[in-house]
Amino acid sequence: MFVSTGGMDFDKEKPSILLMHGSGLTHIVWSLHEQFYASQGFNVLSIDLPGHGNSEGPSLKSIEEISDWVKSLMNVLDVKKIIFIGHSQGCLVGINFAARYPNLVNSLVLVAGCYKMPVNQDLINYAEAGDEKAILLMMKWGYEGSKAFIGGNPVKKIINSSREIREVLAVDLNACNNYKGGKESLEKINCQTLCIFGDLDKMVPLEVGNKMVSMIKNSEKKIINNCGHMIIFEKAFEMRKAVKEFLTK
Repeated sequence: MFVSTGGMDFDKEKPSILLMHGSGLTHIVWSLHEQFYASQGFNVLSIDLPGHGNSEGPSLKSIEEISDWVKSLMNVLDVKKIIFIGHSQGCLVGINFAARYPNLVNSLVLVAGCYKMPVNQDLINYAEAGDEKAILLMMKWGYEGSKAFIGGNPVKKIINSSREIREVLAVDLNACNNYKGGKESLEKINCQTLCIFGDLDKMVPLEVGNKMVSMIKNSEKKIINNCGHMIIFEKAFEMRKAVKEFLTK
């Protein structure tokens, strides 16, 4: 399994942040975040889930399986508690993990996610067929002003083969679509929670995000303006500033 530490040695005396990527993606999405958090006195565990990026094995087929995998990873690394930061699908994992393993979570940051994330059937069909149209749909729905990205679509650079679309992205999308326990999990979350939303997010509209915040005890929200679903790319500096303020107050 591959875990990036932001270029810093792991120090058990420091609090540890686990960065959980979204569907079909890898730790690369956190490239503008890893070193920043590491420089602020945190251990960084920026992971590639099984089958993703540099990690071996098949992709995990359910949100619950991914939560159990995180618990196993913590056991291997001898990490007692984590600050869990998840984006999109990573939010479903964070919600499930915090509800099932409350003693392992210091705090929770949910970025552009909700307790349920149904996936458009066309997107699933394209992904299961290994069709690149799946990436184009993700780009269309995932960004506000995607043409503004210098150097092209960053998602397409990560998911760049029919095999990855079929064996990684499709499995992740189905895991999101099939997860039904989010609402019950929200009621069990007791840790301090920050929810970050883009005001122009087509996948998680603000009214949906606001509803989720009202259902989590000890929660607060940050709305980032002129931003879509891919907050980690679109407004990375604003997002990480909000996370730092939340973690250090």
